[in-house]
Amino acid sequence: MTNGTWTTRRSAILGLGALAATPALIRSASAQAWAPARPVKLVVAYPAGGPTDGIARIVAQDLSTTLGQQVVVENVGGASGSIGTRQVAKADPDGHTITFGNNQTHGNNMFLLKEPGYDAVKDFAPLAGAGAFEHIFVVKNDLPVKTIPELIALAKSKPGELNYGSTGVGSGSHLSTELFMVRTGIKMTHVPYRGAAPLVQDIVGNRIDVANSTMASVFTQIQAGTLRGIAIGSPQRNAQLPNVPTLREQGVANADAESWTGFFAPAATPQPALDRLSREILAALGKPAVVEAITKLGFTITARDPAAFRPYHAQEMQTWAEIIRAANIQPAG
Repeated sequence: MTNGTWTTRRSAILGLGALAATPALIRSASAQAWAPARPVKLVVAYPAGGPTDGIARIVAQDLSTTLGQQVVVENVGGASGSIGTRQVAKADPDGHTITFGNNQTHGNNMFLLKEPGYDAVKDFAPLAGAGAFEHIFVVKNDLPVKTIPELIALAKSKPGELNYGSTGVGSGSHLSTELFMVRTGIKMTHVPYRGAAPLVQDIVGNRIDVANSTMASVFTQIQAGTLRGIAIGSPQRNAQLPNVPTLREQGVANADAESWTGFFAPAATPQPALDRLSREILAALGKPAVVEAITKLGFTITARDPAAFRPYHAQEMQTWAEIIRAANIQPAG
């Protein structure tokens, strides 16, 4: 990444920080009530079957009741999530098209794609922060590795021969693995996929060696024994997989990562529509049945209203931009 490109994109982050500092309170909907006039489209910029898709469908089911109109999930995958996200950025800003984005679609793509086709800050209004996926290192069952030190040793003995899968260039699974390689001095070959489902299928099928996947993507397969979990990329162990140690416990520091998610609408969407959508999404994320269903997917819910999500979004963009720079990853065409 050239100095000019980095300066320009760092300025964009600082601009986001300035926006985050502006007070943003959800106005009362009593003066200008809004309700959808037809079904609402919830775009997921990844193929069906992955964890992001799963969470979107759980929330959509609840919203279909509270909004009084069907909320339909539409999967528009490809180009690191930029195709579907671009579609929402250019959609009619009338409250009938929203998206469930993440640190890739609404963060990393600004630094890793030369022409993403949208601006993650200017083209969107945040509706709610949902939380984050924990990451876990998994390996195929026939790889002779049961710990992180063993993975590091094997990779060092065969530089570049091991391959690792991710859910696309710029995804959390990609960048967190690049960060891990920087911290440990190893080299593996990147194999990007268009989503979590095909990635998991190939590692279970022994076609790729390693992945630093979201917990939601691989939890069922770990429990079934069709692949092996060897490290959690968080400060503490996960209660659902208590026997899997953290990276820190295995001697790797400063390589933790999580993949955040949030709901967004086109920026010019009228405020009454934003207020109603935000309120109903936040309410859904607090309902016990929704929380239980989403938590089972290996997702940690941390609901944030737009005022709280903006500064969080700004900080996360800054953090991942620094990871991209540390890994020396260049923007793709």
